[in-house]
Amino acid sequence: QVQLVESGGGLVQAGGSLRLSCAASGRPFSSYAMGWFRQAPGKEREFVAAISWSGGSTYADSVKGRFTISRDNAKNTVYLQMNSLKPEDTAVYYCGVKVYSNEYDYWGQGTQVTVSS
Repeated sequence: QVQLVESGGGLVQAGGSLRLSCAASGRPFSSYAMGWFRQAPGKEREFVAAISWSGGSTYADSVKGRFTISRDNAKNTVYLQMNSLKPEDTAVYYCGVKVYSNEYDYWGQGTQVTVSS
């Protein structure tokens, strides 16, 4: 059974930094693309960043230059380093993995990030 567990969220002031982690279990994830999404209250879930099995990354325009996605395949973990945080980054952050198709098949439970102004 595939499980994703996010951690690292919290409360931070604007301009601060946080690093989110997503630990995967149930199968080796080195061959799969993984991504981070977020959902703010009253809004749809939106794409934040993704990383391919080979380490190639893509970002939403709103986080380019501030967030960095990375992975450690030996630890089955993907990270999201978030710098220069803004109040509009406040959301629940979810990680997902593409296992069977080009869609995200599994999701974690989410971790809350709150940025105060």
